[in-house]
Amino acid sequence: MSANLPDGNGIDFVHEVRAYSQVPILLITVNNMELDIVTGLEAGANDYITKPFSLMVLRARVSVWLRGKSGQTDHFRQDCFDFDFGKMEFRRDGRLVELSKTEQRLLRVLCENRGATVKRSALIDRVWQGDSEYVDEHALTVTIKRLRDKLELDSANPDYIRTVYGIGYTWAVDS
Repeated sequence: MSANLPDGNGIDFVHEVRAYSQVPILLITVNNMELDIVTGLEAGANDYITKPFSLMVLRARVSVWLRGKSGQTDHFRQDCFDFDFGKMEFRRDGRLVELSKTEQRLLRVLCENRGATVKRSALIDRVWQGDSEYVDEHALTVTIKRLRDKLELDSANPDYIRTVYGIGYTWAVDS
């Protein structure tokens, strides 16, 4: 990604902001290569729009993002778990558990919908925002397994991240 700002580039700026804040970041740029988009999103941007674009599309994307934030909470506690999504700190029994960005997004969706079954297709859409057409269901299965391995005492017999066969997954409230 080239230096498109007078004093640096957008990726460095995103890293700098993410060091102290989870404020929403929307990158608007002429860089439209797939690698540029992936790099921007992985750096911590919430969305990436390439020029030229219509104002109607920009307004719609911002509205969708804000609507999606309405039910979110930055902190979740249950039993032995303490998840701070704002600080990206995830603890089990007081010990820090390191999660990938994808695992964090999946965990957040499950926690926000605890007690309810979230369909596989909805999880794929929410976790792989915008790239869901390129993600197969196997990626979700693998991410669920990795999350269980990190959070469950017995990942083969999970107490929290449960499978609802033929439908999706749920974060159990009765463990």
